[in-house]
Amino acid sequence: MSYITTPTVEKKQAVKLYYKDFGEGQPVILVHGWPLSHRMWEYQVDDLVNAGYRVISYDRRGFGKSSQPWNGYTYQDFADDLYEVICSLELSNVILVGFSMGGGELATYVEKYGTSKLSKLVFLSSVAPYMLKTDDNPEGVDEQVFEDMKAGIAEDRAGFFADFGKNFVNLDKNKDRTSKAQVDINWYISCRASRKGTLDCVDAFGKTDLREGCKQIDIPTLVVHGDDDAIVPFEVSGKRAATLIPNAELQVIKGAPHGLTFTHNKELNPILIEFFNKD
Repeated sequence: MSYITTPTVEKKQAVKLYYKDFGEGQPVILVHGWPLSHRMWEYQVDDLVNAGYRVISYDRRGFGKSSQPWNGYTYQDFADDLYEVICSLELSNVILVGFSMGGGELATYVEKYGTSKLSKLVFLSSVAPYMLKTDDNPEGVDEQVFEDMKAGIAEDRAGFFADFGKNFVNLDKNKDRTSKAQVDINWYISCRASRKGTLDCVDAFGKTDLREGCKQIDIPTLVVHGDDDAIVPFEVSGKRAATLIPNAELQVIKGAPHGLTFTHNKELNPILIEFFNKD
């Protein structure tokens, strides 16, 4: 198995990040959503490799096969981890794809490290630019929603994710596009994640202001969102991100839920490849 070990800096604990690396050509890094792992990209990797790209997917700290430290679950930490992946593999001209919570890594990375090592960005069902409702963000989501999520996870994590997984793919509407078995696999992956990390990440994706990072993006960017997303509604996130990110391209997939990588991969994958291939 392949791991990248982050450095120990100012008492910051080193962690091991599990990754997979397939194909040749321009590198594409896939940043997974909460509370899953690199395995959520199963229906994208083959098509992207076959299209001529080097596809790298890794597990966020606390999830999948990566280390599960007690602390370090902020977007600053996650952006540092992404930077280590890029540097350790000596990558340049990188295309970053961030799904849901993964969009926060992209915005924070740009704000902290710039775009010199990057080529393009894709915000996919992303939480960017800012989920929390505040005085200067009235379109956001009430803080109590995130507090209720944490309470549900703390009380019965397995039960919470059983319901969450169905809503993730709008299972009742998409039984012809995905299966209960796939939902069960996602549940299994979710339950294997760090309990502490799972809880802390709710604050990260729910309460981190990503607007400044979005404003600083100066490379071609694609925003993809489903118009039937019950987890991160299009109007709260994708629609606003496409307006805030300079010169962003927007693609809305009709009828797609949050987990469109599973249900609408036949529509999504060609959109990604077309964007990647653009000069």
